[in-house]
Amino acid sequence: MPDFKMNRRQFGLGLAAAGLSMPMLSRPGLAAGSVTVATFPNAWEQAYRKVIVPMLAAKGTTLTIAPALTTAQIAKVLAAKQGSAPPPYDALLLSPGDIDIAVKNDLLAEVDPSKISNWSKLAPASQGKYGPTVTLEVDGFAYNPDVVPKPTSYKDLFENPAFAGKVSWTGFDSNTAIEFYSEIAKVYGSGPYDMDAVFKLFKDKKDFLGPIVDTTSHQMTMLQQGEIGVFMASTNNVAQLKALGAKAEFTSPDTGSPAVPVVIVMTKGATNPDAVHEYMDAAISADAQNVLQMPPTEYIPTNSDVKLAPGLAAYLTPETMSKLVYLDWGTVAQHRAEWTKQFDRVVKG
Repeated sequence: MPDFKMNRRQFGLGLAAAGLSMPMLSRPGLAAGSVTVATFPNAWEQAYRKVIVPMLAAKGTTLTIAPALTTAQIAKVLAAKQGSAPPPYDALLLSPGDIDIAVKNDLLAEVDPSKISNWSKLAPASQGKYGPTVTLEVDGFAYNPDVVPKPTSYKDLFENPAFAGKVSWTGFDSNTAIEFYSEIAKVYGSGPYDMDAVFKLFKDKKDFLGPIVDTTSHQMTMLQQGEIGVFMASTNNVAQLKALGAKAEFTSPDTGSPAVPVVIVMTKGATNPDAVHEYMDAAISADAQNVLQMPPTEYIPTNSDVKLAPGLAAYLTPETMSKLVYLDWGTVAQHRAEWTKQFDRVVKG
């Protein structure tokens, strides 16, 4: 969907516009009441409880955080709609491919930018019809330098003996995994959606495959304990590991880091739309994003008043930004269910 596509130049301009001012969260009117929102589990859930919940409380709104992966968020809202019940969440945290699915199933409501005071602080690419982009997730290799050498390419993971059995993988419920499988498909197949080439590679290189698990959280634990050497991760996954004292480093593949916007969207039938707008406003405020860009989360800010912190600047070098890779998530959405079945059959056995 064009509302959520962010090219390298647009995002680079957003970062370049970063300044020093830090306006307090405000907007005309007050959203009193409560709102239930879905966020990703673990780091996202914890960060939003710590930062966003108090901001909403100060405005008279009770924010209830409900952790769930994107596939579960959509499934629960769709099930409620089919049962003629109110949506279980007033707002979701999604990426473009998930948004495409939600829109096709008529699950989302358009937002009113006039109710979001910080809307003008976003680059046009971050101003979506259904909600604001709150961060850009940049992915790469998370690795433990005590276990493996620094990986530089996808071929390292399948051809360098130093990585044999030390790379963990997860399935197609993970957006990060899909991004990396698409990149591997470019290297070993005919293009980013040639997953047959990926499944064949996994068959042919079984000796190179490490643990296949269901969640990134599991992979983070295994890396921390030295059970694996590499997994596909975002910069904030690595920031969280470092905050826990783990030996973890981040590096971009030589072909570029996959990147995806993360967007707060409002469900159709939300019980308190004003509170949802208040929540969105808090999440894109400079007050929130200045905190969330620091360890242990290190979420890339989208508010143009936020100056990039040194920790993020170390990851987001000009070279990294010039080589960010974006997927067509609409195409992914068309094939995701079948790819999931193939992965479960061929890879998980």
